[in-house]
Amino acid sequence: MAALVTQRCNGFARSLTRILVLSTPSSSSSVRAASTKHPFQGNDGSSKGSSPTGHLTMNSGSKQLSVADIKKIPDEEVKKSVFISQSNDVFTNLALEDWIYRNFDLTNHHILMLWINRPTVVIGRHQNPFAETNVSALARNGIELARRNSGGGAVYHDPGNLNCTFFMPRARYDRKYNLNLLTRAMYREYGINAELSARDDIVLLGKKISGTAAKLGQPNAYHHCTLLVNSNKLHLGASLAKDDVEITSKATASVPSPIKNLVDVNRTVNIQQLLSAIGYEFLRTPATQLTDGGRELLMKQRGFQLINPTDKWFPGISELRTNFASWDWRFGKTPAFSVQKTIQTKVGAAGESSQQSPSPYDMKVKVDVEKALIKEISLILPNHEPIPVVSDMVGKPYDEDCFHGITEALKGANTESMRHAMGL
Repeated sequence: MAALVTQRCNGFARSLTRILVLSTPSSSSSVRAASTKHPFQGNDGSSKGSSPTGHLTMNSGSKQLSVADIKKIPDEEVKKSVFISQSNDVFTNLALEDWIYRNFDLTNHHILMLWINRPTVVIGRHQNPFAETNVSALARNGIELARRNSGGGAVYHDPGNLNCTFFMPRARYDRKYNLNLLTRAMYREYGINAELSARDDIVLLGKKISGTAAKLGQPNAYHHCTLLVNSNKLHLGASLAKDDVEITSKATASVPSPIKNLVDVNRTVNIQQLLSAIGYEFLRTPATQLTDGGRELLMKQRGFQLINPTDKWFPGISELRTNFASWDWRFGKTPAFSVQKTIQTKVGAAGESSQQSPSPYDMKVKVDVEKALIKEISLILPNHEPIPVVSDMVGKPYDEDCFHGITEALKGANTESMRHAMGL
């Protein structure tokens, strides 16, 4: 039986690769597991209280059960669906996550969303982007910077990275169930023996192949994670390289870890086949037990659905995307922080340059930032009170290029007022 199902998975992966190039939800497939539906059309063709995929929505009059009642629902009454986003835009996919989280009634229906983004650095809800990456360098290299709605650390996405989002009622949230389901899929399909770390990362041969984060609300929750399949590790490292400055911040900091791609241990791994294998593992596994329901359980599920994240399918999703892509969300939500860097000035005792380091005339440039806007610029000298700097940069958005422009301007300062301020 296992061999038969594996053969079916491999066959479907090849079909799915062709299906994924479709750009509209109107296309269909002869494969039952990959289907599309007209917006807000249920399995019976009606549109009563159903989502674009046939799921009940929380505003459709469905009764909200208590936590205790949800936990009593037997696994055989919980259906599952695998959603495959047809978008590679990070802001659209974050909006789709948020739409499902806000609107779906997941009481009797659990969802796995699988999605792939163009090159992007994604930070956690409570992080400081300038402490996690070089925002100016990302912009120059055409790499997006996104802030998700969940916690956790910064990650790099590209077409060699598969993103998985598990949706369930808060009462049924089980992070280890989800992660173990992924390791089971990798072992079944490729014989890869990955494990969970103490921090609930998926590791392989001691190196991280998956990061994880969650959004826990009421009544719904989601848990999402990455899987490094064939990601460009050079671009990953460069994209998560920070500027060489001192940053003081109360924002959540990422914990760096050595990483590994799945292709490093098995060259046959490819992202579309892995996507298919994970989807099948989800569908053939009961809602709360990590047991194998096989083909019998798989055929009772709703299967794979190609998702087109548009307003036609998900009314209001464009507004959500606009919010995720906005400067106010990506940068304005940054907790207050300060940036410092030591520089040598041209101001010496008689106006000559200070060449030795450390020097009594070395100083630090400090920039205080609130809501990603420059609040104050000051100079810090040994045995001196901070010296405020009057600048038209105050009130402007902060970034690394702006900070280096400030430091370069102050390095070249050689005026009577500077020497007077320094007590020379």
